[in-house]
Amino acid sequence: ALAKGGAVDAITTLPIHKKAWELAGVKYKGHTDALRDFFKSDAIMMLGCPQMYVALYTEHIPLKEVAGKLNAKDLARFFVDFYLAAKPQETVGVLGLNPHAGDDGVLGDEERIIEEAIEKAHRRIGKKVFSAPLVPDIAFTPRVRARYTHFIAMYHDQGLAPLKALYFDEGINVSLNLPILRTSVDHGTAFDVAYREFHLNGLSYTNAIRYIKEQR
Repeated sequence: ALAKGGAVDAITTLPIHKKAWELAGVKYKGHTDALRDFFKSDAIMMLGCPQMYVALYTEHIPLKEVAGKLNAKDLARFFVDFYLAAKPQETVGVLGLNPHAGDDGVLGDEERIIEEAIEKAHRRIGKKVFSAPLVPDIAFTPRVRARYTHFIAMYHDQGLAPLKALYFDEGINVSLNLPILRTSVDHGTAFDVAYREFHLNGLSYTNAIRYIKEQR
């Protein structure tokens, strides 16, 4: 509310525990859901650092529900919103959903939905911005990753597992497509070590604040 009213420039949030929210009767799965509802805006979850950012088309939903969420209309709108909010300077790498990006339909045909959405987005933007669906298991190899600074993943672990393997300590969470600037850390509450160790790494937190300063 302070950010919406202009009393503060932006907000940086710290981790929440999803089960604790559930037990407390909070209906949201996380900050992004709450901010999306509060601002009536299709917030986009993007995590990473200057070396590599990954945006998520679906977020905190069971894996078995991901394929059913893919449709060309909603995905095209997501692509356009992402482009306008992130303003990528290079081609954005879009991950396919299936192994081998479907192998031309042999291992699944959701990539055809992704391709249709990419075509729709390009027509609206007026230029080519997004790659054809990339084979997920090679998209983050050094040779392919060198072509992109921004990726779009179809589901949570598809994008965040490689991101955190590469840049866990320095990564942050950015909420795109909101009327305010919001960042957060890219990790959870870490109850197993919180308050017990004196040398925890706070780089994600400081980077989340630094990102705001750089955007102002």
